[in-house]
Amino acid sequence: MGTWHLAQFNITMPVEPLTSPRLAGFVDALDEINALADVAPGFVWRMQTEDGNATAIRAFDDERLIINLTVWTSIETLGDYVYRSGHVGVLRRRREWMEAPTQANQAMWWVPAGELPTVPEAERRLVHLREHGPTPHAFTFREPFPAPDSPDGAEVEHNADWGCPA
Repeated sequence: MGTWHLAQFNITMPVEPLTSPRLAGFVDALDEINALADVAPGFVWRMQTEDGNATAIRAFDDERLIINLTVWTSIETLGDYVYRSGHVGVLRRRREWMEAPTQANQAMWWVPAGELPTVPEAERRLVHLREHGPTPHAFTFREPFPAPDSPDGAEVEHNADWGCPA
């Protein structure tokens, strides 16, 4: 295990309240998708309440936003989960349930192994990404940065097969 892990934060705005019939497919998939993440190779941690998900946790003082805050062993393991597992089915349906983002809605950064990110830290990282673009402080799948202990500052492999959305 490396000395650094990858923190990932994303936010989304549902098109209607989570209790609406239109969001039933999304809400019904939460337990299955979270359970899939929990056993995915490279998964370390995810923020959750006693309900087993993070839909009740708030960010940016907006009651409507849904957040996801996770930690993984690498960009590659997160990418495999997001774009090559059962998660991709929910990802493909996101426009049925969520508003299209008008600015960056996901940020990644490296954390020392064993440390867990907080929502305030995640908010600051996403704001930094929005204001400065991808940097080692906050980056994206499209423009990743290597872990601080990568040999010779080796670049992170960008995997075109992930098919990350723009």
